[in-house]
Amino acid sequence: MSTELLDRFEFERLIWQKDITRVAGVDEAGRGPLAGPVVAAAVILPPGWATSGLPAELAGLNDSKQLTEARRKHFFTFLTTCPEIEFGIGEVSADVIDQINILQATHRAMNEALAKLLPLPPHALVDGRPVKTLRVPQTAIIKGDARSYSIAAASVLAKVTRDRQMYAYDRQFPVYGFAEHKGYGTAKHLAAIASHGACAIHRKTFAPLKLPEPKLF
Repeated sequence: MSTELLDRFEFERLIWQKDITRVAGVDEAGRGPLAGPVVAAAVILPPGWATSGLPAELAGLNDSKQLTEARRKHFFTFLTTCPEIEFGIGEVSADVIDQINILQATHRAMNEALAKLLPLPPHALVDGRPVKTLRVPQTAIIKGDARSYSIAAASVLAKVTRDRQMYAYDRQFPVYGFAEHKGYGTAKHLAAIASHGACAIHRKTFAPLKLPEPKLF
């Protein structure tokens, strides 16, 4: 189906029809990098927008990976200042990721984001697979960030929040180039790790940072 024909309020409508008006889109950023936190966001858009359409300021809202950095920043500003929108952001540090693993850390960040929506929303739309530990009932949507405006909005907030943190870490640890690759395992990043070792925000349980298991004789 072409993007022009896609109803990106389709999943929200199904919940709104049950007289549930507060439906949170939930998404994360930073599961794959070798460094930095994993960040999640939860966003509740007004049901009235399904009839009136998105505000002009959100025209073109989509999966954050499909947007330019400038567009993401533009959407972030509107999403976080519009009084009709509720949002929450949660994050889990690299240290905790190493302690509990990236999957559990991602789910923890999602729950932290939802916890900032008071009261908790009765339902959430989650990008990807179901989250067993999610604190509210959910609908999991594969590629949901491109199929639901609520999830797309969450993906933008998570991505911009995390990118800003990586820019700050770049100033703190300039030899790694975090501003450029945001912690992902690019050739430049791997070369920096080989030359300088890991820093405080590297995920020590991620290959190639993970130490080999000792051999037993």
